[in-house]
Amino acid sequence: MTPRLVRADRDATGRRDVPLRITVDGAPLTGVAGQTIAGVLMAAGRTAWRESPSGTPRGVFCGIGACFDCLVTVNGVPDVRACRRRARDGDAVTTQSRAGREAR
Repeated sequence: MTPRLVRADRDATGRRDVPLRITVDGAPLTGVAGQTIAGVLMAAGRTAWRESPSGTPRGVFCGIGACFDCLVTVNGVPDVRACRRRARDGDAVTTQSRAGREAR
C-alpha cells in the first residue's frame, strides 16, 4: 500500500485552509491545519523562541527534528520539537529557555 501524502496546507482528511488557533506564551496565533508549530510561529514573524544556555536566540535550525533548537512546551509537555509537531486547534505553547525548562 502506498502511503498517503498530506500537504502542509491541508488537514489529515485533505481539506485545505482549515483554520486553527493556538496560544504562544498566552498570546493568540492563527494558522492552518497541517502546519507545524514552527510553521505557525514563523508565519507570525517569529524566527526565534528559545535561548541557548549562552543566551543565543534559537528557532528552527535543521527543520527535521535532528537538533534541539526549536524546543517548546506544548500543553504542559516540555521539550517538544516545534518543527515536527503539527499544530492542533487549541494548543497551548510555552517557550523554553533551554531543554526541560520553561522560559516563563
